[in-house]
Amino acid sequence: MTRQIVVLLFIIFKGLNTFAQSDSIIFKNGNFMVGEVKSMDRNTLKVETDYSNADFTIEWDGIREIYTKTYFLISLSNGSRYNGNLTTSGPDTISILTDEGATVEVGLHEIVILKDIKKGFWSQLYASIDLGYDLAKSKNLRQFSMHSNIGYMAKRWQMDASFQTLNSKQDNVEDIKRTNGAFTYKYFLPHDWYPMVSIEFLSNTEQQLLLRTTGKLGFGKYVIHTNQLYWGFSAGANFNNENYSTAELVDRKSLEGYMGTELNLFNVGDLSLMSSLIAYPSFTESGRWRSDFKFNVQYDLPLDFYIKAGFTLNYDNQPADGSPRADYVLHTGFGWKW
Repeated sequence: MTRQIVVLLFIIFKGLNTFAQSDSIIFKNGNFMVGEVKSMDRNTLKVETDYSNADFTIEWDGIREIYTKTYFLISLSNGSRYNGNLTTSGPDTISILTDEGATVEVGLHEIVILKDIKKGFWSQLYASIDLGYDLAKSKNLRQFSMHSNIGYMAKRWQMDASFQTLNSKQDNVEDIKRTNGAFTYKYFLPHDWYPMVSIEFLSNTEQQLLLRTTGKLGFGKYVIHTNQLYWGFSAGANFNNENYSTAELVDRKSLEGYMGTELNLFNVGDLSLMSSLIAYPSFTESGRWRSDFKFNVQYDLPLDFYIKAGFTLNYDNQPADGSPRADYVLHTGFGWKW
């Protein structure tokens, strides 16, 4: 009898100790989970537990209470950002204990992003890559495409870099090549305003571009910023430098303005949708304007894999002689994100 009591007390103590060292979540249906909250983004909470090899993914809307020991970067729908942990303090109300010792009361629905930052640099890094390949007997078609990005999110700033390439070869047909990359830095201000700087590169055989280099400097704002969608606008100035692949064409430089909008939807089941449109009216080339349009749809698979389809359109109303005004790419691929 004494031995049974000791075993029972050990089990209770072990359970309480596990609970004390972990994060705990209570669902709206009354169930609960104990584990380590890794992140919350796009309305999806990721939780690691000792009793499963795979992380659990939970819809944020299904949570009633949450208590964390984990230290997070916390982003709110009004643009505020904190470092700290979470405790439910009332119905649909969360208390954030910040690294500055303050307590901030917010609604559960106001939390947009949670990122575990107790592990340092690597926990705030994110990346994805997807590949596509087509092969056909007709004219020995071989086409390869790749889309990739890497980024880092800190309390007050965010940095993103992307690289895409397409290479198509056919017998008796000139090779088609398109490569573009971008680097963007944003610094977050109150009320979801941010200054930004961006450098982009494009090489495109369709429009005879050996290299187009653009540098943007401007301001942006998220008009809607929730754990279901982002919608924002940006505007500023852009310097455009174009080098062409044929000696007959004269290289061009111009100063442009830019105005853009971006919409991200990511609470459509396992689907994510992203679209953006940027217009570049020229200040130094009379009557010239360009535009870039992007649309991507992604379907998430288990183990952080995904399938993706994307469409990119570049338009120039005054292209180089012999070049079309528009060039577009339709990309499909299978990828993995981290």
